[in-house]
Amino acid sequence: MDKRIEILKTYKLYIGGKFPRTESGRYYTPKDKEGEVLANVCLSSRKDFRNAVVAARAAFGGWSGRTAYNRSQILYRIGEILEGRKAQFQDELIRQGSSKKEAEAEVSLAIDRLVYYAGWCDKYQQVSGSINPVASSHFNFSVPEPMGVVSVFADQKTSLIGLVSAIAPVIAGGNTCVILASTDKPLCSITFAEVLNDSDVPGGVVNILTGKTEEIIGHAAIHMDVNAIIYCGDSKDDIRLLEEKSISNVKRIRVLGNDWMEEDAQNLYLITDLQEIKTTWHPIEKIGGSAPGY
Repeated sequence: MDKRIEILKTYKLYIGGKFPRTESGRYYTPKDKEGEVLANVCLSSRKDFRNAVVAARAAFGGWSGRTAYNRSQILYRIGEILEGRKAQFQDELIRQGSSKKEAEAEVSLAIDRLVYYAGWCDKYQQVSGSINPVASSHFNFSVPEPMGVVSVFADQKTSLIGLVSAIAPVIAGGNTCVILASTDKPLCSITFAEVLNDSDVPGGVVNILTGKTEEIIGHAAIHMDVNAIIYCGDSKDDIRLLEEKSISNVKRIRVLGNDWMEEDAQNLYLITDLQEIKTTWHPIEKIGGSAPGY
């Protein structure tokens, strides 16, 4: 009997809580170390990116308006589901070139990192906010508020931990995001989208695309409804392009070159760097008199 031909999985996109195919109809086939094709993966277009930004913007109001405690519960729930699917993620990592030990370590750390940021959801406001001394009869508060839609270009060297490490602080702080996953190691990205879809994350909060950085990065930089960009890489050309093109709406650019397996790759500042500080003045009513004006 002839050897059976394996039916390769088709990894679609994740936009607005659904799994559409790319509107361009294009796909590519990443390969393992032996040159064997791993899967059929959608090659995202600029139109896919625009659709994802629309979904992220629509979800922003509801997500940022949730209580910090509820966002914490949801991030923890993502970690719970990922824990139950460890074997599947380990298998995908091994197929993409990791050893069994490396795959186990990466999946475990991704789960722990979700729990870490779940713990920060209802605490970062107190740490990064302040009550300010003022000379007038006012209370003066400075508090962090989410920026909006964040575009993320995930780490190209890892499949899961870089992706999770970029997504978790973005959504912990009440932002929504559009992520372009690793080009050569995309398998865990859409499988992680399946985890998100099974959790309590509302559609549109996290949108995951697959494809090539060079096709999307310039469009992300000039898109007027993207408020910030996280770039996980070290390409000087990409960084210069982002810095030059993003001034159109004064996007905040955050370049991360972390070793995502290290402990210092998780910290409070990955949340607060995507926050805007809003200051409120509140008059103090004088005893026996009327409240002073603003």
